[in-house]
Amino acid sequence: MLSRTADHLYWMSRYTERAENTARMLDVNYQTSLLPQSAEVAKHGWQGLLSISELLPSYSKTHDQIVPAQVMEFMVKDEDNPSSILSCLRAARENARAVRGALTTEAWETQNTTWLEVNRMLRAGDFERDPGQFFEWVKFRSHLSRGVTLGTMLQDEAFYFSRLGTFLERADNTARLVDVKFHAMNSEFFGQAAGDQEYDFYHWSAILRSVSAFEVYRKVYRDVIKPERVAELLILRADMPRSLHASLVEVVNNLAKVANDQSAETQRRAGKLLADLQYARVDEILATGLHAYLTQFLDRVNELGWRISQDFLVPTH
Repeated sequence: MLSRTADHLYWMSRYTERAENTARMLDVNYQTSLLPQSAEVAKHGWQGLLSISELLPSYSKTHDQIVPAQVMEFMVKDEDNPSSILSCLRAARENARAVRGALTTEAWETQNTTWLEVNRMLRAGDFERDPGQFFEWVKFRSHLSRGVTLGTMLQDEAFYFSRLGTFLERADNTARLVDVKFHAMNSEFFGQAAGDQEYDFYHWSAILRSVSAFEVYRKVYRDVIKPERVAELLILRADMPRSLHASLVEVVNNLAKVANDQSAETQRRAGKLLADLQYARVDEILATGLHAYLTQFLDRVNELGWRISQDFLVPTH
């Protein structure tokens, strides 16, 4: 496969996954903002959302203060924000268009229809009328894209590069979400609220719902929601679809499918990162510091993404 084709497929999937992840984070913040809380706590939550995506400096250039409506508009439809949902869906569609011949008709039409429809919805004011419903639609279109890819595409290199982009992006996002949300709960901004059992339940259940893990948590642990178990579920459980462990399993497997003469070191690093997750224990991670662990994980994932681009892709981004 041509490196440029692989690059477009890889980034098509990364941008689609990023749009979904942004919708998930916005949705959980929007739902959490409806709970009784101080203005300072609410502001800190929206600030944390911008920090997850490393967009706080960019947001601050054009906005004087953290206002929920402005943050949501910036993250949903600001065309100057490359990580907004609108920008991600546009980039996914443009990458798909560039390699139309490598996609099935169904895969291309899913990407194209999503782009046309999101423009129609934003012009019609659907987002402002019901943000929660809009976020659900974005998640559904991402699910549809993955399902169509899995159900219609030949499982060749085009398929593997597409999957590789999806799961590398997912690992990155889940790590950021866990890091920022756990850090927020230990922040002085939460004061007595962080020790309130009812508040804790809604906070942690919102985080679990943001990665579709609330029902999974109940099934696996059958207990009250505890921070250490949330961390274990989202980091170490291989059977949790959006966990770091599950995402790295897919990255390693798909890397093996597209291996070439110069990818041995990239595969070794991916395998080592997966092995660290396979044999880690959540009590050890928490004892040494969750933030330090996740920061190191993100550094290694970013390095892995860079190495993949060097081994396989002709960067167009």
